[in-house]
Amino acid sequence: MLIAIQGEPGSFSHEAALLADAQATLLPCALSADAFDAVTRGAADAAVIPIENSLAGSVVEHFDLLLAQQVAVESEWLLRIRHNLIALPGAELSGIRHAYSHPVALAQCRRFFVQHPDITASPSYDTAGSVKQLMELRNPSVAGIASTQAARHYGGEILLADIEDNPENYTRFFLVRRRAEVRAHPQPNKVSLAFTVENRPGSLVEALQVFAGLGTNLTRLESRPVPGRPWEYVFYADYQLDRPEAADQALERLPWHCSMVRELGRYRAAG
Repeated sequence: MLIAIQGEPGSFSHEAALLADAQATLLPCALSADAFDAVTRGAADAAVIPIENSLAGSVVEHFDLLLAQQVAVESEWLLRIRHNLIALPGAELSGIRHAYSHPVALAQCRRFFVQHPDITASPSYDTAGSVKQLMELRNPSVAGIASTQAARHYGGEILLADIEDNPENYTRFFLVRRRAEVRAHPQPNKVSLAFTVENRPGSLVEALQVFAGLGTNLTRLESRPVPGRPWEYVFYADYQLDRPEAADQALERLPWHCSMVRELGRYRAAG
């Protein structure tokens, strides 16, 4: 399977893509929109995208792209985020002066920088990209903070493993395909959808009562502004199914209270 990802090879998205298909071929994309576009154009079979981190929260751009593009969620995966200090082979920890990585990764390793005041946290465009660049620069005083996959892919050496502050650091990834090509799971137990409500008192409560009335468990609810329409919002929701027919019933009843309803995916929850 050819899977599009945003970022460089060796990124956490790369690791997640290998969870989806251990034999996958990657199509790295500079922008998330490019990864979605590759799927809709048929240049890739699917895309693996991070949708939510247990510490940093949602990747809001990806919700907007899910709604805007003719794609749907086929499955989800949870990846434990393990940050590693990676340097040139033969480099020593005592000689490292700069550690580059994505700002989110740097923020998740604050304790490491407190414990190593001689090392400056330096922002980079991508976790795996920081390792790619240090291998090109060949500077033994520079390190990157990235995944084990990044060290393996670029030939870097892990000086310290698992330097993240919080071990309960997980990212939820979606595997998305063109809507017409999604392979339905025979026993889905989770749904992602988007909806808008009319701007009147009680409209959101009425929509949420649909989920309560069906006995479904709403696990996430988030609002995003509608581009070009100030003070109007799209609500993104995830809910769990105890019976498959509840998803169809929700799609039938929500339009009574919502001006727009779109199911983004019906899939099996990650274990």
